[in-house]
Amino acid sequence: MQTTTQSIDTLQFTAGAWSSRPSSELDSDRTLVVAFGARGLADNPKPFADLRAAFPSSAIIGCSSSGEILNDRLHDDTLSVGLIRLPNTRLAQAFAPVRDRGDSFRAGDLLARQLEGPGLKGVLVFTDGLNVNGSELARGLASVLPPGVTVTGGLAGDADKFQSTWTLLGDKLGSNMAVAIGFYGDRVRIGHGSKGGWDAFGPERRVTRSSGNVLFELDGKPALSLYKQYLGDKAAGLPGSALLFPLSLRSSAQADQMLVRTVLAVSEADNSMTFAGDVPEGSSVQLMRANFDRLVAGAAEATRQANSIVPSNPCLAIGVSCVGRRLVLGQRTADEIESTFDLLPEGSKMVGFYSYGELSPTSTGRCELHNQTMTLSIICED
Repeated sequence: MQTTTQSIDTLQFTAGAWSSRPSSELDSDRTLVVAFGARGLADNPKPFADLRAAFPSSAIIGCSSSGEILNDRLHDDTLSVGLIRLPNTRLAQAFAPVRDRGDSFRAGDLLARQLEGPGLKGVLVFTDGLNVNGSELARGLASVLPPGVTVTGGLAGDADKFQSTWTLLGDKLGSNMAVAIGFYGDRVRIGHGSKGGWDAFGPERRVTRSSGNVLFELDGKPALSLYKQYLGDKAAGLPGSALLFPLSLRSSAQADQMLVRTVLAVSEADNSMTFAGDVPEGSSVQLMRANFDRLVAGAAEATRQANSIVPSNPCLAIGVSCVGRRLVLGQRTADEIESTFDLLPEGSKMVGFYSYGELSPTSTGRCELHNQTMTLSIICED
């Protein structure tokens, strides 16, 4: 007899073995399996084969990470898995290839067209972390999906190496992919929250030349040269050291809404910087640095935002935090994770990862790319 109540669990593959053997008890066509793991696991088929064997009817999705979150703990070199069976919610899967950043809008559009339909309430999306413009991917999704559909997710990570990433959908595992799950029905609830906690410093500068997510000039001067001046000795560690000093971005000096952008690559040849999302000409940017207490408080506020949208039922929470936050927080990364987990409804479980970008709605209601935030999605049925 089919159950009418949701079920939630977590498990982990570490040091070549499962913490508890994946059980088919929760397998169904209404079960979501979310898995995050180290980039090197793409060369080890065992844990993925085990998941497919245990959950042949379930929707399996995930991506590589810069650290895995399982409940209130941070891990490395694991496959951390969250499961939720939503007996009153239909799930659908979508896949789109992403050859390079120029494919980003088309990939979002293609994912949305596969999922659009009656009763669609939300979309969970993960994508290659290096070959995607997250802003364009979000625009592609928004060009098709109705405004009331909640879109959340993130860009896959690879520690601070920026070499390669992978995404997972069912039996598909590899780079250059965007993957998504759609949630359909009147009972499913998806809460979301996204907060930063960085402090801006130095002068605000105007973007005078850019192309999509590639920044060439600030105030008419080479962007990379200016950025290196601020980094000083840390400039030798680019692009990885840029995670410590993101940029705040506003559409104009008068705009209230601020996004954060992280550098993915730099080019000495043309003094340019490539970001995870767009840096439009005419926008205003300012350098940012860490405030440890505010970073942790921001994570807690993201959870409060998400909780305010859904009933206080046990849920599966999916945390996506930026690798830059982890590098800055160091040992205090545990505080960020604990402050998030402790505010979830009783009986909830959490799985997540450290990313190259976070996807979540803003105050406008539409999904946008964020960097250097803790972004939380919580899924349950009422």
